[in-house]
Amino acid sequence: MGTHAQRVRAHAKKVTARPRRRRRRLIDYPRHGRRGVRRWLPSWRQWLSTFLLGTGGLAGLFTYVYVTVDVPDENAAASREANVYYWADGTQLVSIGAVNRQNVRLDDIPESVRDAVIAAENASFYSDSGVSPMGLGRAVVNMVKGQETQGGSTITQQYVKNTYLSQDQTMTRKVREFVISLKVDQRKTKDEILQGYLNSSWFGRGAYGIEAAAHAYYGVSARDLNASQGAVLAALLKGAELYDPSGGAANHRRAKARWAWILDRQVAVGRMSAKERARYKEFPEPQKESRSTSLSGHYGQAGYLVDIANKYLKQRTGLTDKDLARGGYKIHTTFDKRRVLQLARTAQRTLDQRLDPKKRPQDKGVQVGAASVRTQDGALLAVYGGPDATRHFSNNADTSGVPAGSAFKPFVLAAALQDGLRPDAEGPGGLTPGEALVQGGNATYQQLGKKVGAAGVREVAVDAGMLESSMARPDKSFPLGTSTPSAVRLASAYGTFARGGLQHDPYSVTSVTREGDPEGDGGEREQIEGLEPPRTRRALDSHAATQVDTVLRDVARDSLDGVSAAGGGPVAAGRTIDQDRLKSAWFVGYTPKVSTAVTVFRLRPRSPLLQPLSDVGGRGSRHGNALTERIWRDALSGVDLAPGAGSKVSPSKAPAFDDR
Repeated sequence: MGTHAQRVRAHAKKVTARPRRRRRRLIDYPRHGRRGVRRWLPSWRQWLSTFLLGTGGLAGLFTYVYVTVDVPDENAAASREANVYYWADGTQLVSIGAVNRQNVRLDDIPESVRDAVIAAENASFYSDSGVSPMGLGRAVVNMVKGQETQGGSTITQQYVKNTYLSQDQTMTRKVREFVISLKVDQRKTKDEILQGYLNSSWFGRGAYGIEAAAHAYYGVSARDLNASQGAVLAALLKGAELYDPSGGAANHRRAKARWAWILDRQVAVGRMSAKERARYKEFPEPQKESRSTSLSGHYGQAGYLVDIANKYLKQRTGLTDKDLARGGYKIHTTFDKRRVLQLARTAQRTLDQRLDPKKRPQDKGVQVGAASVRTQDGALLAVYGGPDATRHFSNNADTSGVPAGSAFKPFVLAAALQDGLRPDAEGPGGLTPGEALVQGGNATYQQLGKKVGAAGVREVAVDAGMLESSMARPDKSFPLGTSTPSAVRLASAYGTFARGGLQHDPYSVTSVTREGDPEGDGGEREQIEGLEPPRTRRALDSHAATQVDTVLRDVARDSLDGVSAAGGGPVAAGRTIDQDRLKSAWFVGYTPKVSTAVTVFRLRPRSPLLQPLSDVGGRGSRHGNALTERIWRDALSGVDLAPGAGSKVSPSKAPAFDDR
């Protein structure tokens, strides 16, 4: 048995000899009991656990991001639009605004154009969830490589980027785009998303949205695009700087190849028949790049036209500058493109040919203003406001300050006739014969004005269409034309003689619309009220108006060397004469369709005072009168003075008649 001490030692020795139990690890890695490479290879359990843990973590992270990231408000720039002004024939005159965009409804975009975009950008658009996981994956890979994160986004994702996010190429922005796209796809219909995408995308040439692009590349509204043109615009979405055909030979090759691919792609995805595809063999060349958005366009007249249209809008509708600054208005005007360009070319050519400011100091500072009004209803067809609206800020056609001179005398005569005086009676109480009125000097009309009274002459002039604010003081010189009507108003007032005494206030805008809310709720298109044509009213006795018209025809024959007889109908004219010393020259005349007023005056820099017209234009200028007559004649040549010619402008709705 041994002693107690021996037993204790024996037990301790036995305990020490037992193998120590291995402590179990939470993660058996590196793997216990394995050698070599196998020690470092995870088990299938470890692989499964890692996968489940990673998937759960990503799901949790995505859930957190999805819950915390909401659809933000639209970017201000994404909803900003231009105001678009249209010629009388419906073509675009100019687009004004910081962003050249005009939102349109999906119904206004041909289905063939929509199909081209869908086939090129996102064939599964109407069936997908609005996102491309593969595109997000490529973005992650590109980020790891240090490249741009941009990948193959869906139309919904591109719409979200355009409308709600910045254009930054970062992973954070890409993830937000992904999440917001999922939510937008749930909240909006596919048609609403496609509409927003087509209205917000960049197409090059300063154009945001399909409507601006249609005008920039093909000079038409989006609704008038055909399938072939739509394929060209769809190609631009890949990068306008690379696919605008006008950007050089390489651009043209790329654009043509992608145009053909998009058409073929539409067949492949079932959005175009092979038979229709076969119709499009020739590449639809876009027009040359045109900066029609510039106020200096159309011989520098676009700015003057916009100024007149805006002024008329504010007077008639209550719209303010702040309202117009919102953008989005489509403003249809009465302006006739052919007449505007003809008038501008004529005015500038005449000044270039007849003036030589380097040799003749008196030719410096010469200004021209002109306007044409349709006699039928007062529609303003054309103006010449000066050389360039972006450098010359005063509209010479629509400002007061230039005395009418002898061009005012027909209203003195009309007042006398309405007062009971007869042009064929001589002696006390009567008027001198008609021929004498043509050649009559200032003394003749001072006498008439005295007999009728300044108040009577003033009333006739205002009734005929001139503004009260332009009337001069009723002193003894009043009948000689000290009043200062604008070219627009004087042309309109002469039109009263052409219509036998019926008067029409001039107008420049026929309609204005603005979309309600082009995104989301489909707001109604807003039609601005108050733009009905001005009412027709009786301003002069018809007999008096006819007699004045007869006298004016004699003036026309005397001034225009028989052009009225050779032209396309009766022409009447009033003009300043050599006796006028009011530092202005005028020629106003009308055909049965159009009344046109032209004025020439002279200014010094930084001085509002008119300067003398003596010797302006050299010998034969007759104090500038030869300039006004030539501009008037040449501006109407081929438009109104050629046999059978006439304005191409469609007549507006017949105005209401108010005989008073």
